[in-house]
Amino acid sequence: MTIFSCQIGLGIPYLPTNMKEGSGDSNSLVVCFGEMLIDFVPTVAGVSLAEAPAFKKAPGGAPANVAVGVSRLGGSSGFVGKVGDDEFGYMLSDILKQNNIDTSGVRYDSTARTALAFVTLRADGEREFLFFRHPSADMLLRESELDGNLIKQAGIFHYGSISLIAEPCRSSHLAAMNMAKESGSILSYDPNLRLALWPSEDAAREGIMSIWDQADIIKINEDEITFLTGGDDHNDDSVVLEKLYHPNLKLLIVTEGSKGCRYYTKEFKGSVPGIKTKAVDTTGAGDAFVSGILYCLASDRNLWKDENRLREALLFANACGALTVTERGAIPALPTKAAVLKLLHPVASS
Repeated sequence: MTIFSCQIGLGIPYLPTNMKEGSGDSNSLVVCFGEMLIDFVPTVAGVSLAEAPAFKKAPGGAPANVAVGVSRLGGSSGFVGKVGDDEFGYMLSDILKQNNIDTSGVRYDSTARTALAFVTLRADGEREFLFFRHPSADMLLRESELDGNLIKQAGIFHYGSISLIAEPCRSSHLAAMNMAKESGSILSYDPNLRLALWPSEDAAREGIMSIWDQADIIKINEDEITFLTGGDDHNDDSVVLEKLYHPNLKLLIVTEGSKGCRYYTKEFKGSVPGIKTKAVDTTGAGDAFVSGILYCLASDRNLWKDENRLREALLFANACGALTVTERGAIPALPTKAAVLKLLHPVASS
């Protein structure tokens, strides 16, 4: 089965027959585990937090972003995580519902608040973070609160590393991951390094790598390669293959911002160019990319075995990321499939 009718650039992508809009096929369900929070983004770019005249609140949290991204593209997704029993928590849950995401895995904590993150936007669109999690509700998800039915339905189970930082969420993360694996889910891992949240660099490196060899698919960026390898050249394929490509891994993707991405499988490796857009805010771009590739993978579980199909899917994912940087905030900027197709095929889609 192909994701697209022909090579990107030569034809118009179409939805596979087993992935119609709003499909409820459990095999195509993407379940995302982890944090959901409020990003406060300055209304002007290129200033520090102290200098910002005002902030715009935007829903965020990498796993929640991916869940919304998949749904907005026309896929089926669910979310497992915890928010505060507060106005922000219910607002976030409502946003998931408005985006047709299964929220049966969302829990509410009356003893802790929903996490907040203040995100500064430099003139180049890159970000700096200030988190409020002391602790936040997402850190307090207990194993007994997991929705096993939802997790076991996942065709793809996606997660990051922030949920590994503290107990009881760490144990809940490991339990959910094992539950999904035993049910036949593809395990998708985006470390999403946020060094300021970890006790130390060593703790971050150890925590991120502690579950590395269990994932089927891993998406990392250039800075994460350098960090995880202790300073090695992120452009060196041998570094990636020798230090980060484990025997059970089916697909490793390295995102390179506007330059595009690189991919590695047991059989082949290569790169797919990015799509140039004007960056206003890079928040959520990586999550949009992940949602794009998982949306494709949900309808083609052997995507990594065919290099042509994989390259088409990665270009689609690159387009998802490129569109997301053109607006402020993560979830508000995630694109629809129609918008992605218009970017890839402006003439045919007009």
